[in-house]
Amino acid sequence: MLYQDVIMAGFGGQGVMLIGNLLAYAGMHQGFNVTYIPVYGPEMRGGTANCTVVVSEEEIGSPIIRTPKSLILMNRPSLDKFQSRLADGGIEIVNSSLIDAELVETGRIRSILVPCNEIADQIGSTRMANMVALGAYVQATGIMSVKAVQDALPSVISKSYAKLIPKNAEALQAGADVAAKAMA
Repeated sequence: MLYQDVIMAGFGGQGVMLIGNLLAYAGMHQGFNVTYIPVYGPEMRGGTANCTVVVSEEEIGSPIIRTPKSLILMNRPSLDKFQSRLADGGIEIVNSSLIDAELVETGRIRSILVPCNEIADQIGSTRMANMVALGAYVQATGIMSVKAVQDALPSVISKSYAKLIPKNAEALQAGADVAAKAMA
């Protein structure tokens, strides 16, 4: 039975809400039950913004997650705030472009370091670092295929920005490739 929950966190403006929404849409398109809870407020102006997504084959009892099974951490304040809450045996995707490797916990959890900003820069824009992280997450957890997430991009990227969909799909795949190598 599929059940996966994740807290995604980063600076306001890093696209955390966008990738949370994208994962939720992809889950719905795959026929799963999903919840998506964005945290809005002053976080959107450069503080730590976050959202929670739950994807499950069964009904979801509560969308509130105190001890997540997985994390996507885009910056150091997010690591400081959420890493200690990750369940034993959980998986975290860590943006090693902005988080020092020596701060990342090892042992009780699985940490996958992904240089999201550098990979996104190579693809064409640092703003796609969020997509790199999400691709790594999807690959590391096996929650669904990367293609399923790529196929959901038109659900969250407006028609006026449709020309950006191929590059975002490329960023998702690049993140997945890094995670596949890290887990091999």
